[in-house]
Amino acid sequence: MDGDSSSAGQRPTIAPATLVARPLALDTFRENVVLLARNNPVVRPERLAGVRKVEVVAGSLRLLAVPMICDDPSVVGPGEIGLPQPVFRRLGVTSGDAIHVAPARAPKTLDLVKAKIAGESLTDDDYRAITRDLAGHQWSDMEVAAFLVACAAFMTTEETLALTRAMIGAGARLDWGRPMVVDKHCIGGIPGNRTSLIVTPIVAAHGLTMPKTSSRAITSPAGTADTMEVFARVDLNEAEMRSVVEACGACVVWGGRVNLSPADDVLISVERPLSIDTPEQMVASILSKKTAAGSTHLILDVPVGPTAKVRDRRSALRLKKLFEYVADGIGLSLEVMITEAPEPIGRGVGPVLEARDVEAVLAGRADAPSDLKEKAVWLAGRVLEFDPALHGGAGERRARDLLESGAAMAKMEEICAAQGASPIARRTGALTHEVCAATDGHVASIDCLRIASVARLAGAPTDPGAGLELLRKMGEPVRAGEPVYRIHASEPADFGFAIEAAGEDSGVRISR
Repeated sequence: MDGDSSSAGQRPTIAPATLVARPLALDTFRENVVLLARNNPVVRPERLAGVRKVEVVAGSLRLLAVPMICDDPSVVGPGEIGLPQPVFRRLGVTSGDAIHVAPARAPKTLDLVKAKIAGESLTDDDYRAITRDLAGHQWSDMEVAAFLVACAAFMTTEETLALTRAMIGAGARLDWGRPMVVDKHCIGGIPGNRTSLIVTPIVAAHGLTMPKTSSRAITSPAGTADTMEVFARVDLNEAEMRSVVEACGACVVWGGRVNLSPADDVLISVERPLSIDTPEQMVASILSKKTAAGSTHLILDVPVGPTAKVRDRRSALRLKKLFEYVADGIGLSLEVMITEAPEPIGRGVGPVLEARDVEAVLAGRADAPSDLKEKAVWLAGRVLEFDPALHGGAGERRARDLLESGAAMAKMEEICAAQGASPIARRTGALTHEVCAATDGHVASIDCLRIASVARLAGAPTDPGAGLELLRKMGEPVRAGEPVYRIHASEPADFGFAIEAAGEDSGVRISR
């Protein structure tokens, strides 16, 4: 027979060193995992003795993956390699493509992790190699965790700068073609502190460029991206982000989609479940993302309070100096604002509940939380002071005018329309429980960490409608049996966990 001798529908003959790709409807999150049949002809299980990973190559793309052995031929056959969705996407293959597979040696950069565990300082070249492997998904979560813990034990200021530079260089770097691109960021730790969603439209309404990129929540009940997603889509790619900024002067998007400091996204994915948030990693994460996003001028909010991330002014000043040292090293104009944070800001804790507070402030409603409004106006004023055309000291007044005139609300609506409709339902959890005061008196203190913990147990931010709403703030009177906050949840199990935690310790102290 002339031409191709293979019959229609047959897979092409695959060389002995390859298997054919079979996509699997499995999500292994960040981890690279592949499924191999026990009787596959390329990498038999006995060849994997002492080897934790296999090397998987498709064209010019190479990654390391953890192999799992499958005995069900209906899932993966002997000539196939099962690719869960993350690996399938990263390799960019189609079903039936040839995949080269072999036992893999451990990445050489893991020797640097061992050196870090031993207390050694690493060089600029070392951190460049580490971030390349992180961005290339060459490490397992266990190996990433070992690196994070080692850095938490000992890391110099020079290493923090080296890590920041390396993280910037490992991904895309946006250039907006403008001499000034501003941003505002908070280090987090204060429930309800959603000032960025008010600052951004104020600044854009003034005329400054502010491409705001944010991470998802790491250890809190909501991050800026989580709350913005209640209003609009946040998973924009670079082209979409540019289109929004060109049209509106600003955006509020999730930074993970635009490949900005991708090594940081890998670190964050492991930091989140371990609740690791060291000063050095925080500095490298924030400043690498801001620089990669093209920012030239940044206002940084460092809240200080008895239950905040930073507990006292001395620690805040040390952190301020570390931020300033690294910012100088990467050419970023930075102003660090140390702010008082004795309690949560606003009333809502959790994406939907926090979005409700933001909307109330932007709309100028009488019931808008005044603490959120005043802090946002003050921070927006500090950002506007970067504008050389604005008279010194006039920033806060200009910010207040833009908010109270409705210009900021109009700009927020414009940004949301440009980013696209929100993919999530804008409603609070239907399961509710009120946590009440045990005695008469005044609210003496509200523990930010405990409030955040109860909100997370209720399901926030994974469930956007979960969290809690504060019904009393510090200094306000309360009678025994009156509610101090209300828990919202959607899942009965989460609801039960949150109620149990609030019963053990509500986080609210009443003084007589």
